[in-house]
Amino acid sequence: MFDNTLEYARSLDSKDPLKSFRSRFYIPKVDGEEVIYFCGNSLGLQPKTAKIFIDIELDDWARLGVEGHFEGTNPWFGYHKQFEGPVSRLVGALPHEVVVMNALTVNLHLLMTSFYHPNPARFKILIEGGAFPSDYYAVESQIRNHGYDVNDSLIELTPRPGEHILKTDYILDKIRKEGSTIAMILLGGVNYYTGQAFDMEAITKAGHEAGCMVGFDLAHAAGNLKLNLHDWGVDFAAWCGYKYLNSGPGGTSGVFVHERWANSPELPRLAGWWGYKESERFKMQPGFIPEYGAAGWQLSNAQIFPMAIHKASLEIFDEVGMESLRKKSDMLTGYLDFLIRERMKGQTEENFIIITPSDPRDRGAQISLLALKNGKELFNKLTANHIIADWREPNVIRVAPVPLYNTFEEVYRFVEVLFGE
Repeated sequence: MFDNTLEYARSLDSKDPLKSFRSRFYIPKVDGEEVIYFCGNSLGLQPKTAKIFIDIELDDWARLGVEGHFEGTNPWFGYHKQFEGPVSRLVGALPHEVVVMNALTVNLHLLMTSFYHPNPARFKILIEGGAFPSDYYAVESQIRNHGYDVNDSLIELTPRPGEHILKTDYILDKIRKEGSTIAMILLGGVNYYTGQAFDMEAITKAGHEAGCMVGFDLAHAAGNLKLNLHDWGVDFAAWCGYKYLNSGPGGTSGVFVHERWANSPELPRLAGWWGYKESERFKMQPGFIPEYGAAGWQLSNAQIFPMAIHKASLEIFDEVGMESLRKKSDMLTGYLDFLIRERMKGQTEENFIIITPSDPRDRGAQISLLALKNGKELFNKLTANHIIADWREPNVIRVAPVPLYNTFEEVYRFVEVLFGE
């Protein structure tokens, strides 16, 4: 399928229908030369329109003051509503099932307040072992706040002996065996460490058959995988905006709540003014009445400046479409996987192994290399050659070729450095 030559890599770039989008991002430079930036799974690059979008809001603030809420270029009162279309298309949802607000872990806590309902018979939370620490801390605190013991209430899925990833059959079997005690399943759409993409549709189906609430942390999946949250029947999900979604450090978060819960005032929730029924909001009356859909989980009015950056990025995603992004991403990551395996064939001993699944359906725009020796030295060599990747303790190098701004030639040159003397 692929060839291991620079000429071939350049030929792929010349035929890439998305090649022009690279020019719409700022590529970091060292000594005046663009780096090879393979760290979009940690912090995406800045869209060149981001400053323009922020300046619009700064100018309206200077010009209008408080009247910017209703008279600005993009009136702030309903600023969050402009994201309903592009975000719903991004994650495969209905417009009223999504809202942009807060930060990721804040939103996970808000959602778990509503969807984690432990009782003496069904009180456990199922997560993947090796989940991002924030998810651990969040679920542990939720368990404790409900008066349960974490040691008895947290089920961690760990790979079977000799495996590095969680096979789908293993996950589903665990749900079927222990589902009667599980109140909530919370998995990452993509595991940040291994790069494994989970079968969210199958997991949701199995979870619901066992009577569990099912949610996902999509920090490494939104803007990376093609998602169909509504059709899959996922109860809730949240994601950040600063990784694949290129919305700046600490960028705003997104939330999905399935429409089956759109009009559910009986659900427990931590309420705030902006989640109150919009038509009645300014009557300032006691007694919380939630707005219909995901918007009913809002606490405060829109964070205009981070949302302005998010708007700049989402315009690009809406223009490209996830179908086209995934097509290039499969090729780009597949080429990286091919080149590494080709070069490993000529080695007398292994320095690392690929722990990311080889099947494109089970991964996104990431390859994780498990270093068997001298891992940090290898990572430092990449950095010294102006390649920005990501080191995760204890011994993994994460490499993320992002389809919006990375090239096949960059993938080729990365592998040359990786295996060079």
